[in-house]
Amino acid sequence: MGKLIRVRGLVQGIGFRPFIYRLATKNNLKGYVKNLGDGTVEIYIEGREMVGFLREIKRAPLSEIEDMEIIDVRDIGYKDFVIERSEEKRKEVPFVPPDIAICGDCLKEMYDENNRRFLYFFITCTHCGPRYTIIRKLPYDRENTTMDKFEMCADCEREYRDPLDRRYHAQTVACARCGPSIVLIKDGKVLRKGSDAIRFAGKELSRGRIVAIKGIGGFHLSVDADNNEAVLRLREIYNRPAQPFAVMVRDLKTAKEIAYIGDLEEKLLTSSARPIVVVRKKGETLSKYIAPGLHSIGIMLPYTGLHYLLFDHFDGKALVMTSANEPGEPMIKDEKDIGRIKADYFLVHDREIYQRCDDSVIRVVNGKASFLRRSRGYVPLPIELDRDFKEDVLALGPEIDVSICLFTKRKAIPSQYIGNTSNYDTLNYLLDTFHHMKHLFNVEPSIIACDLNPAFETSRLARELAENMGGDLIEVQHHFAHAFSLIGEHRLDEMICIAIDGYGYGLDGNAWGGEIVYAGEEAKRLAHLEYFPLIGGDKATYYPLRIVAGILGRKAEDWLIERKDGFPYGEKEIDVVLKQRADILTSSCGRFLDGVSALLDICYYRSYEGEPAMKLESFASRGKDVIEVEPLIHGNEIKVKEIFEYFFENLGKYRREDMAYAAEKYMALSLAEIALEKAEEEGVKSIGISGGCAYNDFIVSEISRLIRKRGFDFYQNEKVPCGDGGVSFGQGIYYSFMESC
Repeated sequence: MGKLIRVRGLVQGIGFRPFIYRLATKNNLKGYVKNLGDGTVEIYIEGREMVGFLREIKRAPLSEIEDMEIIDVRDIGYKDFVIERSEEKRKEVPFVPPDIAICGDCLKEMYDENNRRFLYFFITCTHCGPRYTIIRKLPYDRENTTMDKFEMCADCEREYRDPLDRRYHAQTVACARCGPSIVLIKDGKVLRKGSDAIRFAGKELSRGRIVAIKGIGGFHLSVDADNNEAVLRLREIYNRPAQPFAVMVRDLKTAKEIAYIGDLEEKLLTSSARPIVVVRKKGETLSKYIAPGLHSIGIMLPYTGLHYLLFDHFDGKALVMTSANEPGEPMIKDEKDIGRIKADYFLVHDREIYQRCDDSVIRVVNGKASFLRRSRGYVPLPIELDRDFKEDVLALGPEIDVSICLFTKRKAIPSQYIGNTSNYDTLNYLLDTFHHMKHLFNVEPSIIACDLNPAFETSRLARELAENMGGDLIEVQHHFAHAFSLIGEHRLDEMICIAIDGYGYGLDGNAWGGEIVYAGEEAKRLAHLEYFPLIGGDKATYYPLRIVAGILGRKAEDWLIERKDGFPYGEKEIDVVLKQRADILTSSCGRFLDGVSALLDICYYRSYEGEPAMKLESFASRGKDVIEVEPLIHGNEIKVKEIFEYFFENLGKYRREDMAYAAEKYMALSLAEIALEKAEEEGVKSIGISGGCAYNDFIVSEISRLIRKRGFDFYQNEKVPCGDGGVSFGQGIYYSFMESC
């Protein structure tokens, strides 16, 4: 009696079939293994030693087995065990492997003088290398990737055909003779080739030059992270006056010299995904211009052979690695566009990037990994759901920090980070990503979900797609989507969600952002921060002294005049602002924190998303609990004006660090108190937090402590970003709940 086995999960593109071949051979079994077009692997075995074989399957390197179906069948009579050609058919949702960092075996070979891939920058095997960024379609075979233009040499083909070799059916198998090559370009001319190009680039980085590097998912701009002049030049060229730059360090030892690395941070840094991990600085051990005004820094380790080889020729300890594009635009991926990149040198390889993909970014919040950006290394792995989508759904998210999400059957498939869709090119990038994922996963959405805000480009696009595709349009309030993202992740039936962020279009037309939401069979707003004015609307988000003026009015006139440089038009603008009626009322937690940041003379201008609140958090991290604050809650509102006036009246009495700490503590105490009150009223045992302000470790940790102390379960986002990058996921989950009610 034989056995037919179908294995579902992450089992393609990671060397699973060669592993099965070696395992079957070891156990003297006959039969076959092959990839199916739906991402499943099918195995047939016959022989006596099946028990050990079945037990060992789940130990395949890098695999994530979701389900294994075993069926008894009649012996077919195979004489050997073989690896059969992949099939094209599709029945289930396929698993597509993410891009994987260089493995230890390849790294060892790259530095082995006797190995034929000695110092070859593109060394890979079945256990590592690009995947999602090079796949055109399934099944994951070489002819369906951007490696199809590189004809294998005899040695590479021998490895590719040998089931006992680590590179058996490694679709990226290559060497210096037959694979992608690399050159260094300056002023449109090739200066160096191969290893010499990498060596020269490393030396020029040491001299303070800007080098654009083509990587796995797009171009990075790189400079010496310890060279003030080079970092400032990069900032000036790209008009990024204060946005924190991520840095790549040569090894974990160096990372620990620069920042405090806990066990979870170390696990993330060294994982096969190799994300950027935001960690606490150990002072200014690099250029003070890397992350100005912040107590944290984003660090990553090398994740390709090219990165390691660059460090071999670079004299410093860290390199800035930031996306090579103008602010708001999508990552540049093609050589034809390098004219748009401002750099001294260009280190370019000739393997096409089919799908651009930014680096993932993670921060540990309240002891758990929290995605700021879920992208390279994690995308397009699906999220398993406890709900069945009978119709396919496309959710487009909000407007800024967008990722889209497809829903089909019992899976959600989030895209890579896309960005600010108010930019025309980024909106087109979103469309390209949708069409690629649609075909890759064989999904045909009949439901289009978007944000409630009709002015968002994604909302406009959703209306257009719904009309063109004959589908239904679902508009989801922003903070309801945050709440349902938690429900979907943690497979809950209902919860009370503290949804705190910068802005979301409210059901009453105001700008929400500090909300207590019930999510379950229905979605409803239970409580919120007291409304306060945003004078000038969006202008107040860029110039937070306007928030101070809106809350305090004439009481702060003299104080504001002393800070007239914080207004583009100085004192005249202050007079207009104080006379002006508010365009928008907001309950935003993010805008409250921005206002406190301006009040404490920490940040007057927002040059990047979240800057004032992030700098306030850095001040608070050095603060002490010396100011007594208690929740001020009237009915269903957390009071804002009274606490703001208290801080204003006590300016100069306390250190700014202590006042920043008190502001965050007030917000944590008040949000926890009102969430607990509403949970008790609704009879709900689960309370969670989501939204852009949920990246604040102190606020989240304090709320978690208070809620657990009272015997309630506490949840936070762990699989999708708690910021706007997770909203598309929440939109789809919201639809599934409303549809089932």
